[in-house]
Amino acid sequence: MNVALLGSGSIAEDHAQAIHELQESRPDLTLHTVMGPQREAVESFARGHGAVHATTDLDALLGTPQIDAVIICSPSEHHAAQTERCLRAGKHVLCEIPLALSLAETDRLIAVAHEMDRRLMVGHTQRYWPSSQKARQQVVAGELQPHSLVGRHLFLRRDTVNWKGHRRDWTDNLLWHHACHSVDLALWLLGTEAQSAVSQVAPPSGPLRIPMDLTISLRTPQDQIATLALSYNAHLPFHDYLLMGKEDALLLTEHGIQSRQGHLALAHQRRPILEQDAEFFAAIREQREPAVSARSVRPAMWALQAAQDQLDTLMREREQRFSQPNGKSR
Repeated sequence: MNVALLGSGSIAEDHAQAIHELQESRPDLTLHTVMGPQREAVESFARGHGAVHATTDLDALLGTPQIDAVIICSPSEHHAAQTERCLRAGKHVLCEIPLALSLAETDRLIAVAHEMDRRLMVGHTQRYWPSSQKARQQVVAGELQPHSLVGRHLFLRRDTVNWKGHRRDWTDNLLWHHACHSVDLALWLLGTEAQSAVSQVAPPSGPLRIPMDLTISLRTPQDQIATLALSYNAHLPFHDYLLMGKEDALLLTEHGIQSRQGHLALAHQRRPILEQDAEFFAAIREQREPAVSARSVRPAMWALQAAQDQLDTLMREREQRFSQPNGKSR
């Protein structure tokens, strides 16, 4: 199976490493092509990770019949358009989160993947945390009947620098990127979808001119409540989920899980991105829908669209208010 990476940044490095490690058990797996906007950078990336080809031309990549699948690691605003182009070119796609920046784009991509009979998976890597897997197993087995969930994803990001300290030439999105992780994991752990979503979004501020603080409250058809707080303003970072059920409460982080009895043992597991990418390649080989398909993340995208609509309304109201004389509403 020949794989192309669309992008050569930090997350592309992780996917390239995952492909390299998976080759030990899947020698037919090949990193065929890497594409990026700057020739020198993409050629250096390709050499460093053993890719066969490097290109700056998406048309050339899509016109290569030997390429079976594409992993999209480009800036978020390009994901939907590039995913559709790859699908229509007959390629299977694993798209880094977010799949799109609207529910309408999400629905279109689900339809295109069905039309083209291609696998479309989304990089919701938090589903592959060992702690998430264990909590999900307890919910599915009926060992934990969840009432509610509280999640925090708080860290400091006031510049265009990513989690590895590398500077970007694009601006991240607290709502459609990081809240996408949190909303999806919350609904997946609860085992349902949202019936309603209410958000409080701070207006754009700071050097990035984007919303830096956000809360989302979800209610499910079973009257479960999920409350999620996110911020790019936190000097003290927190990233955890407290899943509260009838029988117990579970505190999940990327590295562990704790119940009221103490820390729980986790089965040995490969790195989450390795598990995720292995599932993508298995779904292609087995001609089935991947575990984290575009269809499966639609409930999260619905909730994010509701939050985006509320943010748009807030910004319209602010614009109308400050357009009046002296900045006062009538």
